[in-house]
Amino acid sequence: MPETNLVESVQKEIKLACDKLGLDKSYYELLKEPEKVLVVQIPVKMDDGSVKMFTGYRSQHCSFMGPVKGGFRYHPDVCLDEVKSLSMWMTFKCNVVGIPYGGAKGGVCCNPAELSKGELERLTRGYVRAISSIIGPEKDIPAPDVNTNPQIMAWFMDEFSKLKGYTVPGVVTGKPVPLGGSLGRTQATGYGVTVVIKKACEKLNLDMSKIKIALQGFGNVGGYTALFCKELGAKIVAVAGKDYVLYDENGLDVEKLFDYKAKYGSVKNYPEVKRISLDEFWALDVDVLVPSALENAIDKDVAPKIKAKVIVEGANGPTTPEADKILEEKGILVFPDILSNAGGVTVSYFEWVQNLMNFYWTEEEVIQRLDSLMVKAFDNVYDMHCSLNVTLRQAAYLAAINRISETIRLRGLI
Repeated sequence: MPETNLVESVQKEIKLACDKLGLDKSYYELLKEPEKVLVVQIPVKMDDGSVKMFTGYRSQHCSFMGPVKGGFRYHPDVCLDEVKSLSMWMTFKCNVVGIPYGGAKGGVCCNPAELSKGELERLTRGYVRAISSIIGPEKDIPAPDVNTNPQIMAWFMDEFSKLKGYTVPGVVTGKPVPLGGSLGRTQATGYGVTVVIKKACEKLNLDMSKIKIALQGFGNVGGYTALFCKELGAKIVAVAGKDYVLYDENGLDVEKLFDYKAKYGSVKNYPEVKRISLDEFWALDVDVLVPSALENAIDKDVAPKIKAKVIVEGANGPTTPEADKILEEKGILVFPDILSNAGGVTVSYFEWVQNLMNFYWTEEEVIQRLDSLMVKAFDNVYDMHCSLNVTLRQAAYLAAINRISETIRLRGLI
């Protein structure tokens, strides 16, 4: 169980930022809860002919900036508090990088590993029908998240288009490229994490070509982070999963890990490599630690073990508030999720823009635009961290809420 309720964790960050910026308490009141949360029951016909009910959610936090944006996930632990807190994080993530969205998040409580492809498709189409009244290119644009992928986005777009009577590619991002997906989207989050690692090394006078990195998670985010960092000369010395850790002090062969995962779906049983415990993983003497799995991975029990100089959050909410305090006391810099993993939503925004224009960019153009926005966001947050003497997490919230509060004021909402 989480040490602190996820929604309360975000609310504390919002309150602190509002107070630090000297904002009237009305701003906090506007931002402390999602505007709208929909809970639905989805009937799905299973392969054996039976009908099973699944609970789905969609939370929309803040529409002051424009449409809301955020992924949806399929996972057994999906619950109301999770989607609410993640939708709130998304608002601040979008505004850290300066894209005109508010935050949203959704999901269905299920174990996708237990569902056939047909059952997964029927579940996806049922979810679309259940939430169709509150989504659309002008209102709410879902995207991939945990256990959702381009094929699921394709089913999603197709079902919504059937309901509308015409093709609506902009209803969802993370689609396959032939259906209006953006080049560069798959690797975007990992690329953004890598930009933050590279910029952090510059600020701390670390040689990127000589650093050691430990990764928790080797999914889309962790995998591409490993690949891009290795291309810049860094050594990926450890990759941890839920119940395994692969370790090589001289650096793992990331390309071989990629190939193995593509073939077997996981690197858990990757052969001919040393295994260490999770306790040993957290205590590794590395330069950069990248938690890129699920929420609350670094808690008050894990934080004291960490020896890394820098933590760059690839996952959403991987560090609990209790752990944050411990890491701050130890002098470990934590580059927060709402900055570090914003590359995914940024290229999702690019995909949406391309869909609306019906004009598409090259991969080089996408990556160049992403790099520019991530560097600008990093510099803004880091400068605020230094000038106001606040943590990087607080600086990121300050940057985001400063932008949001100006929009609220100009629109006359307060």
